Amino acid sequence: MNLTLVHTSPVHVPVFDALRDADHPGLELRHVVREELLVRAATEGPEAVTDQVRTLLEAAVADGADAVLCTCSTLGAVAEGLALEAGVPVLRVDRPMAARAVAEGEQVAVVATVRSTFGPTLDLVEEEAARAGRAVDVRTVFVEGAWERFLAGDRDGYLALVAEAVDSITDADVVVLAQASLADAAERARTALPVLSSPRPGLLAAASECASVKSA
Repeated sequence: MNLTLVHTSPVHVPVFDALRDADHPGLELRHVVREELLVRAATEGPEAVTDQVRTLLEAAVADGADAVLCTCSTLGAVAEGLALEAGVPVLRVDRPMAARAVAEGEQVAVVATVRSTFGPTLDLVEEEAARAGRAVDVRTVFVEGAWERFLAGDRDGYLALVAEAVDSITDADVVVLAQASLADAAERARTALPVLSSPRPGLLAAASECASVKSA
């Protein structure tokens, strides 16, 4: 089973490799890292990189991918929307997380360190709520100064700021960490609220799609 992962940061490569080793040892991962896509999407909007994402999907399919997983929450909807053209399953890593968030309760707090992430993530949560027939009230929490630390390579400082922001949330039933890069902050936070991240459930969904393709 071959799964191609599209990232906008190289930090995600070892994270997903470790999850594969722990949960899906028979799964072959191929990583494609395009940092410039997030930079452009953040300034011009996700739709601005549609053609570039399409080209990446075409290349992945030509290289034998059974499915593609987009690990960037900002670009997830763009990638998912190109699945029919690609001819293989194209998944966004945060959809399983959003579905669980909706099941946890009506008050959902979405935490992000890049503002361009909020629009796609909120749309996704509301889409999953509609699918489940549930009403949700979604609020956003932007972590000031965190992304600058991420770009500077200060991972500990980055996660510490995110964990602090998570712990400050009191008016929610569940906390959603909107970006895959935030996942480890869940372990650092001390809140009693459920704190959801996307890498593990997202990879599980993609691995299941790969298995379905192979068995078809």
